[in-house]
Amino acid sequence: MTQIVAPDIAGARSRKLPKRTAPVVFAFLMALIMAFLMCCVIVAASDGITAGYMSDVLKAYSLAMPAAFVCVLIVRPLVARLVPLFVQVG
Repeated sequence: MTQIVAPDIAGARSRKLPKRTAPVVFAFLMALIMAFLMCCVIVAASDGITAGYMSDVLKAYSLAMPAAFVCVLIVRPLVARLVPLFVQVG
């Protein structure tokens, strides 16, 4: 009989990045998702959804993703200061 063993939770946690990397990971994931979505919308708006749509999206994404990552890294501290001007704290 084969026994199913649960994964080592402690071992999985040790493979995570240190907490201090959270701002960079946040920026990377935000850029990853937003750049892709924006490329999808912009390519569809400019060229329509054609046979080469996904190829065109990926071509645009290869330029947009690195630019978006750098932009999010630069803009994130400013946005963090602006949020309390619009949102009640406490």
